[in-house]
Amino acid sequence: MLSQMPLRLGGSHKSDVRTQFAAMCYRYEHSKLQILLVTSRTRRRWIVPKGWPMDGKTASGSAAQEAWEEAGAVGRVDGRPLGIYSYVKETGLDAGMPCVVMVYALKVKSLAKKFPEVGQRKRQWVSRKRAAKLVAEPELARILRDFDPRHL
Repeated sequence: MLSQMPLRLGGSHKSDVRTQFAAMCYRYEHSKLQILLVTSRTRRRWIVPKGWPMDGKTASGSAAQEAWEEAGAVGRVDGRPLGIYSYVKETGLDAGMPCVVMVYALKVKSLAKKFPEVGQRKRQWVSRKRAAKLVAEPELARILRDFDPRHL
């Protein structure tokens, strides 16, 4: 098991590239691998649960917390990142905010009916191939297509 140190957040500048952590939530249903996608709150695009670093949590722990808050997903997160993708977060400013996202696998044990963002998002189980087609970011699509939990 890979050991991670808890994050300690310091100051940053508005122009800095920001780091986020994402959970690729997965399960097997009738022996078929499925990926859980959620919609973004404002533009309603399909995404994987992701968010900002959390003080005192590891990177994978932050990803697991986002899976709970955004999708109601509870499970076991793997401490090794699957990959990294980038995107520009819409902020209402002209340029947006450049972000890099580290993706961690989370094997879902249960989905809650009530979770912090239940009224703000939709969630859907889909195949890897379908997930790759639904997300906007090409690098995330590649991570989704290439994902094989047997190699964790």
